Amino acid sequence: MRRIFSGGPYEAKIGYARAVVAGGFVHVAGTVGQGDTVTEQCVSALSIIEKALAEAGATFADAVRVTYYLPDAREFEPCWPILSATFGANPPAATMIECGLIDPKYRIEIELTALAPQAA
Repeated sequence: MRRIFSGGPYEAKIGYARAVVAGGFVHVAGTVGQGDTVTEQCVSALSIIEKALAEAGATFADAVRVTYYLPDAREFEPCWPILSATFGANPPAATMIECGLIDPKYRIEIELTALAPQAA
């Protein structure tokens, strides 16, 4: 098992890793991004997730499951083009949940699981 940290302030404060490589998968923690709009935060969160995947040796093409959490489900549709461009021809299974997030400034949180690269 391997833990990946991004150095974000909440990792130490709350006690979690950005991602954990275990059981043949890369489990990426729920990730929020920066920005004022849901689309800015979506792009930012995906960038953070992409870095964690890269550190694990994976890409978005390896994603098998993604969950989107939004305080307002109506804000999900503006993210669709971003998500479609991110996953392209390799879309994962997906779920969107309307719920409260840790801070009202956040408009979207993304949690992802990907296949881990096979050891050579």
